[in-house]
Amino acid sequence: MAEPSQLRHDRLLPSGSEQPSPGGMYSFRVLGPCCRLFDREELPWPCCRLQWRSKEPSWRRVGKRFVPDLAARRCPSYAVELLQPGLRPTVTVLTLFAERLSPELQEWWYSRRPETAAINPVLPKAA
Repeated sequence: MAEPSQLRHDRLLPSGSEQPSPGGMYSFRVLGPCCRLFDREELPWPCCRLQWRSKEPSWRRVGKRFVPDLAARRCPSYAVELLQPGLRPTVTVLTLFAERLSPELQEWWYSRRPETAAINPVLPKAA
């Protein structure tokens, strides 16, 4: 079975620009690109099984509290201000799951190497 065609995201959306939502129900103003993080402190506390079969995992969490969200790693995330008709603007993080980051932009967005962060991302040409 063929994979559905994905939109390729190879340029950042310009900060301050207004974009329509993927479904067209609202628009949003881009505040800037961001990395969606997963908070490990929000994991459920010990499981509620009635019977323990073996040694249960330790609930002392070792390592970083915030880690990149693997579900959003291949998709662009932006800090945005939602502009809904009749409502006050709401600031939130929006991940465009219908789009996929190009390999170069994904390396810049989620890289663990400091030298990659110094490289300027591909910015759109001014219109």
